[in-house]
Amino acid sequence: MNRRAARDHLDKLWERGRRFLGSELAIMGGAMTWVSERNLVSALSNAGGFGVIASGSMSPDLLSKEIAATRAMTNRPFGVNLITLHPQLLELVEGCLDHKVGHIVLAGGLPPGAAIARIKQGAKVMCFAPALVIAKKLLRSGVDGIVIEGMEAGGHIGPVSTSVLAQEILPMIREVPVFVAGGIGRGEAIVSYLEMGASGCQLGTRFVCATESIAHPKFKQAFLRAAARDATPSVQLDPRFPVIPVRALNNNGTRRFTEYQREMIGRVDRGEIEQKAAQLEIEHFWAGALRRAVIDGDVENGSLMAGQSVGMVTSEQPVKEILAELVDQAVAALAERAHVVSAEKPRPRIEVAG
Repeated sequence: MNRRAARDHLDKLWERGRRFLGSELAIMGGAMTWVSERNLVSALSNAGGFGVIASGSMSPDLLSKEIAATRAMTNRPFGVNLITLHPQLLELVEGCLDHKVGHIVLAGGLPPGAAIARIKQGAKVMCFAPALVIAKKLLRSGVDGIVIEGMEAGGHIGPVSTSVLAQEILPMIREVPVFVAGGIGRGEAIVSYLEMGASGCQLGTRFVCATESIAHPKFKQAFLRAAARDATPSVQLDPRFPVIPVRALNNNGTRRFTEYQREMIGRVDRGEIEQKAAQLEIEHFWAGALRRAVIDGDVENGSLMAGQSVGMVTSEQPVKEILAELVDQAVAALAERAHVVSAEKPRPRIEVAG
């Protein structure tokens, strides 16, 4: 198979994802708070991918302005990621629909039925499924697409790896497009998940050091210096104080978080503070920490959320170049695979009359 034929095959593999997203490539940008804003999102969409705004804790008014600013920078489709626990979730949904956003991604927990129903009146709704049983529940709720994200991802993570989730969910969910995320940094991995039945993939960490990313130079340098083993999940010290694991690069902040948990646990044991109050203090530890790192450049005390694919981020590149590399790697993998299979085919035996 030559490269042209390999590219055609790639387009067939992710055709469903491309049609669903309305993009040239079925590659979604992971929604990263403070990073996935108008500049990176529009760059992804303009280069053929599918950018997604990370709304985080934005107010409806602020999100409306961000969508408008993004729309001014691209005429191609992009999506918006909304946190289901946001107290103004339905107002955020209305804002997205007012701006005719075509895809809304709900993250951070099972979405309320009212939000799904309202979104479907004007856009496609996508949700995260950390297990097959939840994927089936989301299907019954009427979602149009699913994202499965393994523990190799950056930020808040679950306990199951991407490869295991893919094996569990992809063969069983065919009704809607499924996009795979978590630890993906090269085109060969994208191909492997497409061949397993995925409609596309989502990458976040790979785009943090894009030229168009507004992340602070020190934040980008931390990524460029890091290896996969440097991106580790936060540790829970006591089951009485549950902590949702967050994968990030180790720094003074992560070490201080462990110490802070120990301090709060000790205060509860000594009767100095109620358990619920201590839990709240632990949850608030990281408040503003991501902004301090991404925007202010405090890479010692801020939160350096990063997936394990960070080791594959080796230089600052334009988004268009990153996407081209991913596609080239995918095409080369398909071409090489076809060449190997062709070489291994048994040659027909030629009978010679005696």
